[in-house]
Amino acid sequence: MNDEKLTILWTSGDVVTAEKMVLMYALNSKLQGWFDQIILVIWGGSTKLVAENKSVRDKLSDLTDAGVIIEACKACADQLGATEILKACNVDVKYYGQSLTQVLKSDGNLLTI
Repeated sequence: MNDEKLTILWTSGDVVTAEKMVLMYALNSKLQGWFDQIILVIWGGSTKLVAENKSVRDKLSDLTDAGVIIEACKACADQLGATEILKACNVDVKYYGQSLTQVLKSDGNLLTI
């Protein structure tokens, strides 16, 4: 059921937004059972932030440990030289346009930041 799945499209490269909203909400949504499945999508500016900020990468590990699925846009990752860094963080790096379109067409829960 779509009501139990949340996709978070994270495009902001701002560290405060990352730490005080995106990563915090994704983790708590999973730990508190607000949604059964949480998918965090790294796209655009967040790709660069993850590649350059070890603290943010460490928080991604906490999310993975909690069961949050983390995916990233391959086009962004390749263009920003972040593909290998993301893969080392256990992020599924793939072309994402079709997946995002599927979420939008299915009336899924999509949070964009």
